[in-house]
Amino acid sequence: MSKSVRLLNGASLLLSGSLALILAGCAVGPDYHRPTLAEPAAYHNAEALAARQAMRAAPPLDSWWQGFDDPVLSRLIERALAQNLDLKAALARVAQARAAADEAGSQRLPEGSFAADAQRERQSLQSPLGKIASAFPGYSRNQSLYDIGAGASWESDLFGGLKRQSEAADAEAQAAEADRLGLRVSIAAEVADAYFRVWAAKQRITLAEAQTRTDARLLNLVQLRLAGGLATRREQAQAQLAQTRASLPPLAIEREVQLNRLDVLMGATPGSYTSELARPVERYTVPTIAASQGPAELLRRRPDVIAAERRLAASNARIGAATAQYYPQLTLSALLGFVSLGSGNLLTAAAFQPQAAAGLRWRLFDFGRVDAEVAAAKGGEAEALARYRQSMLRATEDVENAIVTLTQLEAQDGELKAQVAAQTEARDTSEGAYRGGAVSLFEVLDEERRLLTALDQQAQVRAADARAAVATFRALGGGW
Repeated sequence: MSKSVRLLNGASLLLSGSLALILAGCAVGPDYHRPTLAEPAAYHNAEALAARQAMRAAPPLDSWWQGFDDPVLSRLIERALAQNLDLKAALARVAQARAAADEAGSQRLPEGSFAADAQRERQSLQSPLGKIASAFPGYSRNQSLYDIGAGASWESDLFGGLKRQSEAADAEAQAAEADRLGLRVSIAAEVADAYFRVWAAKQRITLAEAQTRTDARLLNLVQLRLAGGLATRREQAQAQLAQTRASLPPLAIEREVQLNRLDVLMGATPGSYTSELARPVERYTVPTIAASQGPAELLRRRPDVIAAERRLAASNARIGAATAQYYPQLTLSALLGFVSLGSGNLLTAAAFQPQAAAGLRWRLFDFGRVDAEVAAAKGGEAEALARYRQSMLRATEDVENAIVTLTQLEAQDGELKAQVAAQTEARDTSEGAYRGGAVSLFEVLDEERRLLTALDQQAQVRAADARAAVATFRALGGGW
């Protein structure tokens, strides 16, 4: 078989394949199917979490903060979701991504234009055209040209390259929206976390101030009994008082830093809403959390997982867009217009000037570069697939860590309740013995100091418990 015959047969096969694709309306490249991830049916610590559900119904995930029964917390979160500047920036990014998707989709539609032009020119006699034209009788240096017309062009998406580009842009827009939702989840959780840290700092400051008064009274008693040889006890009392006083500045720093954090989260200058938290609630309810649907629910709830999956879909579509460069691109255009040297004859049959054109662009001798573009697109898809799988693993890890932290903190809180109850009883007993003259005031104050220490630890654990619940809601994708 001669070389020319082989080329002819190859061209025939290519044309036949192209015609089949056109008639079938197909787009080159792989069609996207969301990959299946092997996930366990339930979380490892689901049983411990389910035991909490017997206490009360779990709040809806989209507004989990209402489960704390704290109107101040709910007001702060709702204000942050309405005013946070990072959320406003994320919304702007979504608008940009949607506009890019609309632009990519419009590339598949015909383009139309209308133009009108009027020119007035005095021809130079020294130019090449002026020198030639001036030799003819009746030549006029002053010329007018009028041009009006409407045109249209269309790139026929024979092999689906533009369709794949539109699919990629749509998926990127959906990923941007998922990023915005993920930021919304984070903002709500950040507000709640800061709120409970403020609560803990204020509770601990109150307890530390009471502890300071108790330690000061103990020091005074020791000083009064100094004649009895209690010099060592005095040094211990002085050290305890200094230690308690030294704990106040870090707590004040924590309170002010978290108050500033709250203001910035709400899109306000630090100090704007401090007065609303002057007197935090004494108690709040740590809500029940439902995680019965297991890790599979994270595919639907976690915005970061959704965003990773959408970017995987976009990278898959880009493979098709790159593959379409192997095939020819056909462009059709037409122009209906009128051209005349005088305005009086512009809209006449003699001035009518239609045009039609068909253009073919084929990177026939550039397949090496196209190969590289396709390989790059496939590499991007492999990276996106790895990121999608990793996002699911991290999401599951976040939930597991949050659940075990929450359940263990609640177990610790139960032990601290027993400790506080026992210490309260010991303090009350010592007070009764003091009134009966069996013990001195020193022993009573020492029991009071022990009780305040236990209460301080309990305040820390209660705040940590609430923050762990917030982290669990956040890990489950709650807040949208």
